[in-house]
Amino acid sequence: MEGTGFWIAASLAAIFIGMGKGGVPVITALAVPLLALVISPVAAAGLLLPVFIVADVFGLIAYRKSFDWAVLKIMMVAMPLGVLIGYLTVDLVSEALVTVILGLIGTIFALSLMLRRAVDDAPRDPRWRPGLFWGTITGFTSFVSHSGAVPYQVFTLPLRLPKLVFAGTVTVAFAYINAIKLIPYYLLGQLSVSNLKTAAILMIPAVLAVFVGVKLVRILPERQFFRLIIWALLLLSLKLLWDGFQKI
Repeated sequence: MEGTGFWIAASLAAIFIGMGKGGVPVITALAVPLLALVISPVAAAGLLLPVFIVADVFGLIAYRKSFDWAVLKIMMVAMPLGVLIGYLTVDLVSEALVTVILGLIGTIFALSLMLRRAVDDAPRDPRWRPGLFWGTITGFTSFVSHSGAVPYQVFTLPLRLPKLVFAGTVTVAFAYINAIKLIPYYLLGQLSVSNLKTAAILMIPAVLAVFVGVKLVRILPERQFFRLIIWALLLLSLKLLWDGFQKI
């Protein structure tokens, strides 16, 4: 893994990871596709997973007092089940089909939020039944295509969590699932000593970017923060649709 093109793409991917772990919405989902421009998607996923985990640690420190425990309890039960399903069906599942379905779900959901009149719904408590469903889908898609942000947000956006609590909860939830994914990724041979050496270098810009992300989240007004999330979700979903149809 050498060359200027690789290091530019890898450094930008690491920055996106760090900013996402600092709470900037959806940007982490761009990291693997960006690095996949210069190496294979499987190699990109394996290389960046240790970077995700180190950035997670600093994200957890930043948001250690800002999270919704009720949401996390549901996610901590459901997401490992999704990862297990992904691992057991890794040779059976069409990544392209999963990507298209995710793109459709996210696009429809984001557009429905945009087309609704502005509402001031009170925060609502997370319910276990939809939470277990979307949490399992989150774990599965996070394992298969690193696109867990779409189903996760379908579940959490309607809860109307406060801005910092929303950012902290997503940081904790994905730190948890990334740690769990280490086991199946190792069993599938996607972690190697050479990868870890490169990942160690990429951890530096990722960690610095965490603090940039936290600062951006804190200065963004609440309404603009969630508007950014919805637009980011729409753009990500459209990209997933494009990527999926390209692979079919």
